[in-house]
Amino acid sequence: MRAIVVHELGGPEVLKVEDWPEPKAGEGQLVIRTQAIGVSYAETQMRTGAFPLPVPLPVVFGAEAAGVVTEVGAGVDEALLGTTIACVTGGVGSYAEYAAVPASMICPVPEGVSPVDAVAAAAPGAIALALLHRAGLKGGETVLVEAGASSIGTYLLRHAKEFGAERVIATAGAPAKRERARQMGADEVIDHREPGWPGELPDVDVVFESIGGASAKAVLDHLTPGSGRMLCYGSLSGEPAAVGAADLWARGVTIVGCGGPAWGAEVFGVHYPEMLARVADGRSQAHVAATLPLESAAEAHRSLEDRTALGRIVLIP
Repeated sequence: MRAIVVHELGGPEVLKVEDWPEPKAGEGQLVIRTQAIGVSYAETQMRTGAFPLPVPLPVVFGAEAAGVVTEVGAGVDEALLGTTIACVTGGVGSYAEYAAVPASMICPVPEGVSPVDAVAAAAPGAIALALLHRAGLKGGETVLVEAGASSIGTYLLRHAKEFGAERVIATAGAPAKRERARQMGADEVIDHREPGWPGELPDVDVVFESIGGASAKAVLDHLTPGSGRMLCYGSLSGEPAAVGAADLWARGVTIVGCGGPAWGAEVFGVHYPEMLARVADGRSQAHVAATLPLESAAEAHRSLEDRTALGRIVLIP
């Protein structure tokens, strides 16, 4: 089969097409013929070595896909054969014509939802829904969505008021992304490329923190004392949020770390199917910036690193 195989860490040029053995379904696994493959910013960080790869090189890259089940392993329901599912692989293996995935990490694609839309919406939308549920918005609150034009940020903006937010503030860099944030539901947009941008913030009740680094502490100064919540789920700056226990104690606010196995199980087991159901019935939608052939994986990564894509980039094998 054709696959994008990485033999060494580095720039987008390390994503090369080559022939690779088709995977076999082990115990608790199934194999899909991929029809759409999601590309994420986190994968660009894995490619460079900023985030660790879960297995040694060489490896078939990629963690998200949608496609048709062609083989099931021991312990997996044979009724899945021939069905269309969206899935995450557990870390690698999706940038290929076929992928083996854990049967515990799949979700049926509802009727009327294309594989492209399914893979574009499922993971970022599920993470956004999990964040909104975890935030426990009480109604009448002001929220801040950092990187509001990102794949996850767009869903946070789209659904924040549904979950109880009264005022929604977003950050975004380029003018096109700031306009995108407004279209997605932001009442106000701040340019987070400007030094000292947190100084423009009013008091906020909930922060969806995805930038990380030093700005997180400055944002903390604007959280409502006693009840403010900061949900940390990303580090677009390349560094985790620079906030310590003393900062929280002094302000009486809360930080929630949204990561790890328990968080992942909640996102995938509950909110992944919830998001696909929303796409199917029109309560939400997929945001696709481009579909590219599998061979253009390097181009897809360049677009994500340039921060120019407005929506998901999906590879078609």
